[in-house]
Amino acid sequence: MSPSKQTLPEQDCIGVRRLLDRIGDKWSLYIIGTLQGGPMRFNEIRRHIEGISQRMLTLTLRDLERNGLVTRTVYPTKPPSVEYALTDLGRTLFEPVKGLVTWVQKSQAAIEQARVKYDKAQSGERKIRPTMLAL
Repeated sequence: MSPSKQTLPEQDCIGVRRLLDRIGDKWSLYIIGTLQGGPMRFNEIRRHIEGISQRMLTLTLRDLERNGLVTRTVYPTKPPSVEYALTDLGRTLFEPVKGLVTWVQKSQAAIEQARVKYDKAQSGERKIRPTMLAL
């Protein structure tokens, strides 16, 4: 392999894939973006993220907490008050995510054009592809 070709070590790819699997679900990035503004209570988060169910918010927050991206602080009040916040690790994830968002915004039209081109080529192949008839 020539020195000019860059490759990603397999172990790095595995780590990135695991992270993308974790934050690439429907709600994690919304929650991370919402908590970027500072600590929030459960219902505050829920009001900011349209369409998320109480159960899904609970499950996603638990998973983000498990992965060290979010902290959950319980205050000894009556009734107990719970607050969620990004950890230092969670805050460091925000910048690369913003970079990815910027890339998607710049690339979306090209991606859509590539899809249309591919789909047209695929449908054209199906039309002219010979079929076998059983006699």
